[in-house]
Amino acid sequence: MAEKKQIGKVLFSQEEITRRAKEIGKQIDKDYEGEEVIFLGTLKGSVPWLVDIMKYTTVDSKVDFITASSYGSSTTSSGVVKITYEPRINMYNKHVIVVEDIIDTGNTLKYLTAKLEERGPKSVKICTMLNKESRRVADLHADYVGFEVEDLFVIGYGLDYDQKYRGLPYVSYLDETDVESL
Repeated sequence: MAEKKQIGKVLFSQEEITRRAKEIGKQIDKDYEGEEVIFLGTLKGSVPWLVDIMKYTTVDSKVDFITASSYGSSTTSSGVVKITYEPRINMYNKHVIVVEDIIDTGNTLKYLTAKLEERGPKSVKICTMLNKESRRVADLHADYVGFEVEDLFVIGYGLDYDQKYRGLPYVSYLDETDVESL
């Protein structure tokens, strides 16, 4: 018998995710009425959530991306944050909403938001699809949270394990159980 990773049960369906994105979109519209917002997506995992949030907002907005990671091909954080793609948009005196797929320990996002603050934005807020508070190490608070999630290695709807499972139309988790190899 070999240890293999299997997809667990559905934690959040596409319908639940869409409903929550609509609610958050309305809140962002209310919070930034008459203002311009820069949505800054963290690549690659946040893309489906970012698209949903943008679909359900009407505020004047721009979009850009940043790549930062501390995972690589592991299921646990290395603790070393690497930024491999920087945003190109001018953030000075602008409202920035960092759109994230999941906040786990918070170390990556804390580092990232500190770097963004150096650009002189009017504000930096965080919008995450999933919040894993049980693993939080950094002093970090998300302003817009889709769902709270247990301490599982979640996949789907943009979230991956070694670049796999991003395309699942729902959020699930890796279930590490012993299964027979075929």
